[in-house]
Amino acid sequence: MSKNKSFPIFLAFLAMGFGDAVGPFVGLAKQQFDLTNFEAQIIAFMGFIMFGVLSVPIGLFQDRKGKKIVLMMGLALALIGLVIPLFGLSTYGLFLLTIFLLGAGASILQVAGNPIMRDVSPPGKYACNLTIGQFIKAIGSISGSLIPFAAAKWLGMDWMLLFPIYSSFLLITLVIVGFTRIEERDMDYKSTANLKSCFSLLKHPFIAMMVLGIFVYVGAEVSVSSGVPILLSNKFGINLETYGLLGNAFFFIAIIAGRFGGSIVLNWMDARKFFLLTAFMSIAGLLLMFTNNQTIVIAGIFIAGLGFANVFPLIFSITIDSMPERSNEISGLMVTAIVGGAILPPIMGLVADLTSVSFGFVVPLAAVVYVCYLAIYVANFKPAKS
Repeated sequence: MSKNKSFPIFLAFLAMGFGDAVGPFVGLAKQQFDLTNFEAQIIAFMGFIMFGVLSVPIGLFQDRKGKKIVLMMGLALALIGLVIPLFGLSTYGLFLLTIFLLGAGASILQVAGNPIMRDVSPPGKYACNLTIGQFIKAIGSISGSLIPFAAAKWLGMDWMLLFPIYSSFLLITLVIVGFTRIEERDMDYKSTANLKSCFSLLKHPFIAMMVLGIFVYVGAEVSVSSGVPILLSNKFGINLETYGLLGNAFFFIAIIAGRFGGSIVLNWMDARKFFLLTAFMSIAGLLLMFTNNQTIVIAGIFIAGLGFANVFPLIFSITIDSMPERSNEISGLMVTAIVGGAILPPIMGLVADLTSVSFGFVVPLAAVVYVCYLAIYVANFKPAKS
């Protein structure tokens, strides 16, 4: 396949990253609509709930209708959501509808994006292109913090500038993908994955533990991403629309750096040992965020980002390696478990309302403690293949 074929898919990966703007939206909307911490974190719930609802059914639909159609569905649904604010966001409920549609679109893009990259990649370049795609997705994630910062700091505009920018990009991407002819490759075997076969895997204790690991990890990542600007504003009086958002961007920059470093380290370190290292690093970073020293808190944000960076791919790959003959079903379960990003942030918001913003971070800390337990378990036990 030519490079021209992969370019539209890279654009789709960038659009996929827009779904992570849900994190900074929490703090911005909290201020815009004068919300409680719990109400603000419902935004994260709306952004990630569709991962749990759509992932497996869309994957089965994709088997019948094709990946390009599903990719375009995701782009179109996200675009509809992002167009709504262009007509004015007068209520919190209308904003939740925007986030719901954006999250649904992002979940569909996640299902289609990874496999369709194989169809547009030259032989031997799939892994390389997929890695590039993840970096590009991270750029989309950071944009949710950097664009509002630039708008407030240098343009004198508010964070709503995101919506016309995102909408325009999604429209352009949808048109380019639509006019790109993609020859979808058949799998080497006929998949027999279905809803029953996917969820029956949860009867295996190791698989169930690893899926739970994805659930709590994603919940922790979204909780930290959405909570960092509020924490910096509440604890140190940092302006939420400017430098408060940079704390969120700093977190994602650490994730990008961690992924790049992880791709190098994994050439010589066993994945299970590296998983243990990243889990401990995640806990260390979160613990530093409980201090009252601004510099230490910011350092903790960065260290937590480095630790978080490789947790998802490590859990994913280790689980697939334990039962490669069931990779389709495991993949469906893993993507479905991203719904943790919808569940934990509201719990964090409720805890913050009942105690303090700082103490609310006990929720992602508890989640990462489980990830650390999982890493210790994985490092000392090799599950039997079925």
